[in-house]
Amino acid sequence: MPRYKLVVEYDGSGFAGWQRQAADRTVQQALEEAIARFAGAPVRVHCAGRTDAGVHATHQVVHLDLDRDWRTDTVRDASNAHLRPEPVAVVSAERVRPDFDARHSALRRHYRYRILNRRSPPALGRAYLWHVPWALDAHAMHAAAQTLLGRHDFSAFRAAECQANSPVRTLDQLDVARIGDEILVATSARSFLHHQVRGMVGTLMLAGCGRLDAAGVRAVLDSRDRTRCGPLAPAAGLTLTGVDYPEPGP
Repeated sequence: MPRYKLVVEYDGSGFAGWQRQAADRTVQQALEEAIARFAGAPVRVHCAGRTDAGVHATHQVVHLDLDRDWRTDTVRDASNAHLRPEPVAVVSAERVRPDFDARHSALRRHYRYRILNRRSPPALGRAYLWHVPWALDAHAMHAAAQTLLGRHDFSAFRAAECQANSPVRTLDQLDVARIGDEILVATSARSFLHHQVRGMVGTLMLAGCGRLDAAGVRAVLDSRDRTRCGPLAPAAGLTLTGVDYPEPGP
């Protein structure tokens, strides 16, 4: 059976997350149903990273096996035709080796978090950012963020329902920068714990408004205590923006 790799974009606002559920509509369900309609048989798609309810993606990666050798542009275009009017789009499709696995082959995942930092609320794009009306110091947030880089036990930023076997992760990037009224947080790691990014952003927000300094943020990490974490940043501001894989061999 030929294996395909898809890059998928979606607005997570109206979905109960990526993973199929018994009652609520999910991105996985919408995508599988669309592909099954043109392929003529049930399919199962496997993603690089499961996103929570309300979290978006510009570059989610999935793999799937089909029972015939479809052209890649047909897979892309037919999927999109059957996805309408869902806020989900297949950006690209390609044939890959049978051993490619969207999740297990991934080297690194990239996320972006958007904070609108101004007194007035947003009139546009409310589903894609966190509105924080009090002043935030992006430089202080960035300095505090650097104390979290490296390999650590991230239990303080882990959801109670997280199913990962270990809370130890290696954080490769956590950058904070202001562009006009927006504060952008960019982060990368091989993998993240459930709610880790949103927990880190909420804690960095406290650094931005002066309630924590860099040492205080590091103390939260070292405590391994979820109750020390800042507020959980809303899902709306978070977007999966990329997944890295090894270069294909000969």
